[in-house]
Amino acid sequence: MTRLLTLPLLLVLALSLAACGGSSSDSSEEANGSASNETTTVGPVKSVDLGPIEDQLAAEGKELFDVRCKTCHLLDGEHVGPALGDITERRDPAFIMNMILAPEEMVQNHPEARKLFSEYGVMMTNQNLSREEARALLEYFRQQAK
Repeated sequence: MTRLLTLPLLLVLALSLAACGGSSSDSSEEANGSASNETTTVGPVKSVDLGPIEDQLAAEGKELFDVRCKTCHLLDGEHVGPALGDITERRDPAFIMNMILAPEEMVQNHPEARKLFSEYGVMMTNQNLSREEARALLEYFRQQAK
């Protein structure tokens, strides 16, 4: 009786593992670099309209950074997480805001966020910030990149 159940279970397991392998288009995207394309939309922010840097909003972002982010991030060097002083030169504004607002979803569904998790070995803590607070942090990061 046990052998009769074992064979179907092994078949189901084998099919499940094969399905997890991904399609050939996934591997070709990774080969040509487009799998890490930050236009992959994951998280609540689909796009960010940037104008001139808003100094007041950036000042609010600095306060938030000092209270919420500095434990794990520095502006000019790696710490627990990556340096953020030049983050706006390395990452798309929507990516930055989505990492702030939904780090778990980003790590699960965005290839670049998965790479960061793999590199640093820790998941970014969800600080439960509002969209406006995430935007203030983005303005602060934009100001630092000048």
